[in-house]
Amino acid sequence: MTSRRWFHPNISGLQAERLLLTRGVHGSFLARPSRSNPGDFTLSVRRHDEVTHIKIQNSGDYYDLYGGETFATLAELVQYYTEQQDLLRERNGQVITLKYPLNCKDPTSERWYHGHLSGRDADKLLTEKGKVGSFLVRESQSKPGDFVLSVVTQEDQQDYVERRTKVTHVMICCQEGKYDVGGGERFDTLAELVEHYRRNPMVEKSGIVVHLKQPFNATRINAANIDSRVRELNKVADNSDKPKQGFWEEFEVLQQQECKLLYPRKEGMKAENKSKNRYKNILPFDNTRVKIRDADPEVAGSDYINANYILGSGKREDMHAAGEEKVFIATQGCLQNTVDDFWKMVHQENTHVIVMTTKEMERGRNKCVRYWPKLHTTMELGSLQVRNVEEHTAQDYVQRKLQVTRLDRKDSMRQVWHYQYLSWPDHGVPNEPGGVLWFLEEANRTQASIEGCGPMVVHCSAGIGRTGTIIVIDILIHLINRQGLDCDIDIPKTIQKVRQQRSGMVQTEAQYKFIYMAVQQYMDTAQKRLEEEQRSTVKEREYSNIKYVPNCTSRLNMASSRSSSVVTNDDSSGVYENINFKSSQTSFSSNTRR
Repeated sequence: MTSRRWFHPNISGLQAERLLLTRGVHGSFLARPSRSNPGDFTLSVRRHDEVTHIKIQNSGDYYDLYGGETFATLAELVQYYTEQQDLLRERNGQVITLKYPLNCKDPTSERWYHGHLSGRDADKLLTEKGKVGSFLVRESQSKPGDFVLSVVTQEDQQDYVERRTKVTHVMICCQEGKYDVGGGERFDTLAELVEHYRRNPMVEKSGIVVHLKQPFNATRINAANIDSRVRELNKVADNSDKPKQGFWEEFEVLQQQECKLLYPRKEGMKAENKSKNRYKNILPFDNTRVKIRDADPEVAGSDYINANYILGSGKREDMHAAGEEKVFIATQGCLQNTVDDFWKMVHQENTHVIVMTTKEMERGRNKCVRYWPKLHTTMELGSLQVRNVEEHTAQDYVQRKLQVTRLDRKDSMRQVWHYQYLSWPDHGVPNEPGGVLWFLEEANRTQASIEGCGPMVVHCSAGIGRTGTIIVIDILIHLINRQGLDCDIDIPKTIQKVRQQRSGMVQTEAQYKFIYMAVQQYMDTAQKRLEEEQRSTVKEREYSNIKYVPNCTSRLNMASSRSSSVVTNDDSSGVYENINFKSSQTSFSSNTRR
């Protein structure tokens, strides 16, 4: 775990509960200073609809949970119990799971802020891609709550030796809501500090002047801060010599990196497969392509279809990670000679949801042949039979219920749901993302309702532009749903991962910006829904609502010699209950509070 942003330096126990219950999920956690025991810390963990608070002792020599393993740093303690999921338990045996760090909101929306980037990674990034004066700000890994200014500087010139560059790291201390670089002027925000030293360069003890010339911008953001990032990207450039910045600039960097993501596409180039490609230069990568398993080995190319597996993580080993990673199949719109192969693929992959983001005809051109039958009719496609049993028309899309039967086997009939989005303009994007988000929610609700459901098949015409946009939005929403509203997201990096699996995914700057707009609207809606749910279930969650466990005091007094024998209040009245630290040798007891 490289991030230290689970550390919240300025919140109380009640504020921690509200954050975890409104922004977190089961397994979300954060760490904060203890207000009752200065120097100690508290680990707050969401467990379904409750929050458990665990005391962390800072002895001056080590950190521990008043018993159990000892650690040199707070970060090592948190990392240990995050990785060793079965060690932290209550006395009744229930596991306390630390799964998703609930990150402290970024202290600034400035794009030079890189969050939990390590010193080593900052060195590498600035050395490889920066130039003298390039700078970024990151959180301190050794001192949670403080920050580091990393900037490219020039070393002293030696006789007959060419001047070399290095990366200088300047500690930024944060105390009482003020920022400084170890003396001198203090600032209310990181942005004010950086702007001051851009105008007034610092000087190292060696005499080297530290110029802050050009920011080295990050693409990672805290999902909860997406409003601020969108405002930043929407700003019109002040410099007349650089009229395009923001979304255009980020997308252009992404486009320039695309040449590094080219992998062999030999199968699609073979003579026997050329007629199966809608567009001659839009071909599937060989390493991620879907192969038709029920193919005739005597017929060259019979296992070929222009389609790729797309994994949200980008890692092939996560292909079968149930419930954790999303898996899609991205493909082109059917040609007349590929309809049979399309349905073979749908059946072999156990697909139950097909998402189509194009009309059959747009601007007088065929975008996809009709590969499904008309309502209440049947199509026979080799060994498969497809029947259209229901159709429902919504504002922006049509939902069809199809029945697929394998005629040469006694397999049971399979339901396949077909969602066709009708309001996406060719060579453009919808005016606002609400319709697409609702459409995706409906398709995902169906996908989630079917046990053992295979990959969702997504296609437009070429299977890269609208298809890539839909898949990237869905991957990001799935991440936010899984890890909570304060998780880190990186839209360019997500697109890169998807492009590593199918070439050219997300085609235009307009589609790129639309992804930001969709995530922004989703976050706004999700936050309002969570706040409303919280108001309807618990008006005000206070520690005073928690009952003391019978005989709790005696249990605490009988704890290990390293356990606290006094129940202390941390921000409000409450109780610490006993938990066990499982070990191969000993079993310790310590304190936790709900």
